[in-house]
Amino acid sequence: IPPKPKTIINWSFSIYDTFEYIIEQKEDIFKTEGCPAFLMFQNAAYLAGMTFELPCSCKPEDVASVVWYYQKKLGRSQTKVLTDFNGTKILDSSQLHSGLGIDARFSILMFSLLVFRSQPQDSGHYICGSQNGDYFYAYDVDVQGFQNVHLTFEEKQEKPQPDVETKTYKIFTSFWDWTVCDRCGVRGEQKRVGLCHFQSRYLYFRYKKVGSDIVSCGSASVPRRYRYLLRKRKPEIMIRSCFVQCRSVKPPKEEEKFTYNVFGFSNSKISGARNVPVQTYIQPIGYPLTFTCPEARPEQAVAWDKENNPLYRKDYMVGLNNSRRIYIDHGNHLVFTFVQLNDRGTYYCWRQGQLVVGFRLTIGLQPKRSRSFYDPESIFALQTILSSYIILAAIFVFLQIVKCATYYFTCNC
Repeated sequence: IPPKPKTIINWSFSIYDTFEYIIEQKEDIFKTEGCPAFLMFQNAAYLAGMTFELPCSCKPEDVASVVWYYQKKLGRSQTKVLTDFNGTKILDSSQLHSGLGIDARFSILMFSLLVFRSQPQDSGHYICGSQNGDYFYAYDVDVQGFQNVHLTFEEKQEKPQPDVETKTYKIFTSFWDWTVCDRCGVRGEQKRVGLCHFQSRYLYFRYKKVGSDIVSCGSASVPRRYRYLLRKRKPEIMIRSCFVQCRSVKPPKEEEKFTYNVFGFSNSKISGARNVPVQTYIQPIGYPLTFTCPEARPEQAVAWDKENNPLYRKDYMVGLNNSRRIYIDHGNHLVFTFVQLNDRGTYYCWRQGQLVVGFRLTIGLQPKRSRSFYDPESIFALQTILSSYIILAAIFVFLQIVKCATYYFTCNC
């Protein structure tokens, strides 16, 4: 009798990046692994903007669906219940942004919790359990943001933050591996991300460590007396130059050319430029604009060019110059604070060392629209006029008081 074929289920959905889940019919881990008698919280640190997955590592065999509970601080009465009893939730990345709460940015697949486009406010305690209130497995999640990131460039011989070590604790940065070179055939750049970690023997015992008495700096296992020290520690990004050769790229097929034309794209090889699809954008002058590299994640190597001029991070990284109008943020987006006439041209995006897409920016006239009292410009104008009126009125009253006081003292003398 031939063996039965393995059952394979493909899950694919559109999020910040395209994920594919292949589930093979193997031994059920829930039959071999039992849940701990005492609930412990496993520490995990992530970068803001990432999509992270928390597997429910254990549960009873008779439990067919799980419920995830979220608490910002352990023991507080406010608890969010993250569940989807109506089936798998399919999320579209175009409808997700950083302003949405975690209730709109999660999905449960095969008992695992996925949180999309994580934010620092998503840090906290995640517990896998049942709708009856039984708890099976728990995580202590620390999402570190990059508002005040420490940038270092090897070309400038800059050094990372030094470790802080005493008899009772140590604060240091744990670096990820270098990304691949973000360009090929020309000089590119590599990025390395470092997250803050804390080592001490005085950590709370209910939390599992990532190493020998080591947790991330935002972990709830850090005693309160040390937390004020960790607020001063910044995440880090290191940048260095690199060069790799390009792999051979096959010319586009006829059906690819047809696809580009049907969906508003044009193949740049036909127009004599680079061999990538190019989409045209018309942007009014004076308005903000953000370009996003398709299917790129924050931890990947992404680069931007304007025509044949590379926009290197050593010149365009956010935080280097507050007066710069065009910059690359920590999510690998190309940001225009406001568009000018000389910004028109074609901007190319590199992802993981390969040129993937181009954006042809055309500057148009500012569209005419009716004003209302609820527009931000109208509100700002009214606030400015009212503030000026109050200041002038205060100056007038002050001068009248001074005049009256002078007249009073003069007459008494």
